[in-house]
Amino acid sequence: MLGIVIGIVAGVSALAFYFTLKLMEHLFLGLIVGASVPEPVGEGGSLSSGFRAVRYWLIPVSTTLGGLLSGLIVYTWAPEAEGHGTDAAINAYHRLQGRIRRRIPPIKLVASAITIGSGGSAGREGPTAQLSAGIGSAIADLLKLSPDDRRRAVAVGIGAGIGSIFKAPIGGAILAAEVLYMRDIEAEVLFPALVASAVGYSIFGSVVGFTPIFGYYTGIFNPARLPLYAVLGVIDGLFAVLYVKTFYAIHDAFKRWRISNYAKPVVGGLLAGVIGLMAPEVLGTSYGWVNLAEFERLSLFTSPMLPLIALLVALPFLKVLATSFTIGSGGSGGVFAPGIVIGALVGLDVGLLFHYLLPSLVPDVAPFVIVSMLALFGAAA
Repeated sequence: MLGIVIGIVAGVSALAFYFTLKLMEHLFLGLIVGASVPEPVGEGGSLSSGFRAVRYWLIPVSTTLGGLLSGLIVYTWAPEAEGHGTDAAINAYHRLQGRIRRRIPPIKLVASAITIGSGGSAGREGPTAQLSAGIGSAIADLLKLSPDDRRRAVAVGIGAGIGSIFKAPIGGAILAAEVLYMRDIEAEVLFPALVASAVGYSIFGSVVGFTPIFGYYTGIFNPARLPLYAVLGVIDGLFAVLYVKTFYAIHDAFKRWRISNYAKPVVGGLLAGVIGLMAPEVLGTSYGWVNLAEFERLSLFTSPMLPLIALLVALPFLKVLATSFTIGSGGSGGVFAPGIVIGALVGLDVGLLFHYLLPSLVPDVAPFVIVSMLALFGAAA
């Protein structure tokens, strides 16, 4: 029963976050920059539309303003809502008996929507996880559950939030049980998390659609490519290390910097916006670019400063930097989704290389984009 209740509230909360994010994207990137950002096919996106902007030079203004507003909201009312949110939810599970302040969910929702909607490089899964974890904690308090049950409610909320917003209920449930420990799994939350994720996914999908975010791939599996996937896996593992090390190096540098916490997301937003000037593909969630990479719509990848080949090679590194500046500075948003996007961009580069070397074995890059998404995300998470 608890899983059903948490799932219902998590699904509704995921919808609230999704549409708030769309509103902020319209207000910031739409009205300030005059930009149109590619959307994934599972959310109505087209494979023929890239990034277009009327006032291209205002990208840093949008991301800086987003950092300013997000920082004001977070550090005034709920400092726990800074960053990607997953660590805060896990900390509440292990050290606070599952207690999460009531104000955290709404603050996280608004601050993350502003950060991402203004063009900050971040994901929406981490915020949804903290949002739903806070809801699970509140429901447990309302029902006067024991500390152990409250902790489980927080874990179930994490799974329900991720399963809903990612349209992956099974994955959300497994992640909820696994993400709490480095080398263990919380088996007791698996079943209620699966129930909550399924309920939340049903509610979320009934409004925005049940098509997977990145659509479907119908290609035929070719076992002859397995050695190539092994090479890709090694590259993804190394890139995952680079992503994690870079993120925490920048995060720690901002923590040590003796300026006001309110100013740090402003600086991070400005730096991310400067990168966005060079490569608008890094702005926001970048989900739409995953599909364009998968189907090799290379003509839609553009940069005013870099030729196409240099842009494709640089994009994974630029996405790492933009995400690290956005979230590491204290901006509110997730780090899971950028890992998926970075993996897709690495897969595009490696797939193109193998395509030119072995065109008969690798006729298209789609399998490499998909495999790389999963490999890099799994390694980094």
